[in-house]
Amino acid sequence: MNSLYDFIVKPIGGRYANETKVGDKTLILNTKIESFKYVNKLAKVIEVPRNNFTPIKKGDIVVIHHNIFRRYYDIKGKEKNSRAFFKNNEYLVSSDQIYLYKRDGKWNTIYDICFVTPTENYREGILKYDNKSLNYLGIKVGDKISFKKKRQFEFLIDGELLYCMKSKDILIKHGHKENEEKHNNSGTVSSARVNKSSEGADCRHGRGCDCGPTKERSCDKETCDI
Repeated sequence: MNSLYDFIVKPIGGRYANETKVGDKTLILNTKIESFKYVNKLAKVIEVPRNNFTPIKKGDIVVIHHNIFRRYYDIKGKEKNSRAFFKNNEYLVSSDQIYLYKRDGKWNTIYDICFVTPTENYREGILKYDNKSLNYLGIKVGDKISFKKKRQFEFLIDGELLYCMKSKDILIKHGHKENEEKHNNSGTVSSARVNKSSEGADCRHGRGCDCGPTKERSCDKETCDI
C-alpha cells in the first residue's frame, strides 16, 4: 500500500522521548503532551509515495518534523492524535517535513536543507551536512559560515547540537575549519555570493506549528532532542 504523495513512517521507540538514564535509574523529563521538545523525531520509512521525487527509500531512518507524533487536546479537552496519524502507529509525512535521512550509517539532507555546528561566535558555525545548491556555490562540509538571524532551529543529532536551516540562510563563507579554530572570532577570509533575501518560506505544517527553518517559527533557542 502506497500513498500518492506522502511517506508512511513509524516512530523508532515511543512517540515521546521523555526519559533518560542516570546510572541504573530512569528519570522522566516531561509529562506534558504539548511540549514539542520531547516529541520523538526519529522514524523508519515503511512505504514511499508513488510520486517520490526524493532519494529516500523504504527502510531508511529519517529525522522528521516534531508535529508528526505529537498529541494535543481539542477544544473539549479530549486528547487527540495529530492529523498525520494514519493507523496502527503509522503516520503520513510529506517530503518537506523530512530534514535528514540515514542510509548505510550516513546522514544525508534533501532539497535545500543543511545543518551547521554552532560556534561561540553568534551567527557563525561549521557546515556539518551540506546539499547540492551549496556545493554549486563552492560551500561544502567543514566550511566556516555566517547565517541570518533567528535561524537557530536546534537538533541533537547523534548527541551533537546542530542548527537546521536552508541554503538561502547562509550569508558568508569564511574558510575551511582546518584553517580556523572552531571558536575563532577572526574576520572573514573569503566570501561566497549567496541569496541574501530575508523572505522566509511559508510554513505548511498548520496553525499550531511553532518551529521549522521558516519565517513563522517562534521556537528559537529550543532544542529538539534526537
